[in-house]
Amino acid sequence: MNRIHPFIIAIVKIQLIFLFIMSLIRVWFYEHFSPYVALPETLRGEWLYAFWFGLRLDLSVLGYVSIASLLILAIMQLFRSKNRTIRRILTSYFWAVFILISMFLGADMAFYSYFGEHANIMIFGVMDDDTEALLEIAWKNYNIPLLSVMGVMYGIVLWKVIAFVFRRTEEVKIRPFPVSGKVGIFVVMMALSFLAARGSLGIFPISKYVVDVSSDPFINQLPQNGVFAIIKSYKQYKKSKSDDYNLIKMMGYENNITEAFRIHLQNRALNPKDLLGSLQQQTRTNIQLEKNPPNVVVIMVESFGMPITQYQSKTFDILGRLQKHFDEDTLFRNFISGSNGTIGSMEPFLLNIAARPESTSFGQSNYVQTAFKQASARVYQSKGYETSYVYGGDLSWRNVGGFMKYQGFDHVEGKGAIVSALNLDEKKASHSWGVYDQYAYDFLLKKLSNAKNPQFIYLMTTNNHPPYDIPPEYTSRPLVWSSEMTKHMNGDRSLLEKRLHDYAYALDMAGRFMDEIKNNPKYANTVVVITADNNTIESSMKYDDPVAASKLIPFYLYLPKYLKPRDINVSVAGSHKDIFPTLYNLTLSNADYMSMGVDLLAPNNLHCGFNDAGVIVSDHGAFEVDKVKNSYQSECNRYYKATLASEEYLIQSHIRQQHMQKGH
Repeated sequence: MNRIHPFIIAIVKIQLIFLFIMSLIRVWFYEHFSPYVALPETLRGEWLYAFWFGLRLDLSVLGYVSIASLLILAIMQLFRSKNRTIRRILTSYFWAVFILISMFLGADMAFYSYFGEHANIMIFGVMDDDTEALLEIAWKNYNIPLLSVMGVMYGIVLWKVIAFVFRRTEEVKIRPFPVSGKVGIFVVMMALSFLAARGSLGIFPISKYVVDVSSDPFINQLPQNGVFAIIKSYKQYKKSKSDDYNLIKMMGYENNITEAFRIHLQNRALNPKDLLGSLQQQTRTNIQLEKNPPNVVVIMVESFGMPITQYQSKTFDILGRLQKHFDEDTLFRNFISGSNGTIGSMEPFLLNIAARPESTSFGQSNYVQTAFKQASARVYQSKGYETSYVYGGDLSWRNVGGFMKYQGFDHVEGKGAIVSALNLDEKKASHSWGVYDQYAYDFLLKKLSNAKNPQFIYLMTTNNHPPYDIPPEYTSRPLVWSSEMTKHMNGDRSLLEKRLHDYAYALDMAGRFMDEIKNNPKYANTVVVITADNNTIESSMKYDDPVAASKLIPFYLYLPKYLKPRDINVSVAGSHKDIFPTLYNLTLSNADYMSMGVDLLAPNNLHCGFNDAGVIVSDHGAFEVDKVKNSYQSECNRYYKATLASEEYLIQSHIRQQHMQKGH
């Protein structure tokens, strides 16, 4: 041992210590987020392999760390630096790098605790959120002073451990060793570090080819490494902001876009010479709708996931006043969000497309001033409707105000307009992200009351969002957890209770709005849709089938009696992309539209809902992309890829058109 350079011994020891720390984090991740009370015996082998694969990923990270440290050591040896200087520089290097890695791992865990996924492109979208609101969330929901003290203590302990290991180098006696031997040791160590960093002898390094280790979705999450996840997310973020984003190629149709359109169109006619023209559709002629067009109100309730509503009861009344409306009207339950984030769901929903994987928001990209011809508001606008986009928060958030004014909305109104119209005290009427939901609904009712033309109004609410504040005058209903529900909840109990009370308030306010719509004759001719942007409580719940349940949101549809069809099959599968084509055919006569979704009430359609995380729901079960279990799912899998490729062709056509206009 004493023939090996003592600094190399120290480097190996420090790497092993931190490898142990990273393994402890993975064990904590399993214990904290596992959906299983007890791991099924059938998964134990896959569980062990997941930890082994995760260890290899951690070693890969440390391999890169080791390469740099060996290069530093070699350079300092070359310049005959003193041992004390080498020791100080290497101690500082390892401490700084390990602190950075720890921050990456911590950020990944925090992201998972909210979204139920390891870090993805949305983690950089969070950076575009309201900084002040995010800081307020952190302060209210987490014990920041305690976490800060723990962080400082962790940093101090880490420094002392690294310094102690390097100080021990003084106790190692070094015998004369030929230069060729020293060079040989460095070459061997560098080769081993490169091998560790690569993690594989195959074509791809391990970080580029993280395989599925199990058929179980959660076990597949275990090996993931937060460092690689964030680095990959950053590359996707930069790519999505550039001209290099090629969804057509990602879906496998780079050289055969006509085939993608053929699959997407299902039974509709395809014109190979006019692919975009093939997307055009028209609603049926309806004289009654032409004479008496209804108001159309579409509400997206923040984070209104459906799984928690399965525990609805007299003692756990999470739905509040919305319960009776769900019972009385049309509710599609086999329905998922387009994305797991608000902006990722809202924009494509209003643009009549499916949410695109690994992409940033349109309002923060080269498309910021693009007027999308297929936008939903533009369809209603073309039929004489007055159109309004209403957001309960500030319109500067994610540049929604700047983007939506190009999408067929006559009015783009946010928190300021609501406060002014209702003569509110802004401070008392607001929480961190916007006005309390009750005021957003009051604003809608006022707009409907004062309307002289048929109204199309879209509303995005802001309650049911961290830090989970509700109006002080609102009396929350008791929410008593059953033993079954307790088994399926995950995380800090006090924070979850606060979250659920905010959730109940948001749903109760939606129910209060529906009471007004149904009970006031002024609103008799109004169609209402209530859906959600996502189910962000998913990471706080344990599911018997995470793929089938974790993304579920409602598609609630209220129609005046004269508009309601006799038979509606509410069991069909769908997602955000399917809401507007369904609405158009119920509320508009002889209207031209273009949509990447389908009318859920039309017979003989293939019904598949898409989430940009690769979750697909169908009339024959839910699955992850490319993991089909029956022939119907196989059709949905093909349809998913073809639809995304076709819509990317549509989206790119706007840029091509803009370039042509600029050229002229």
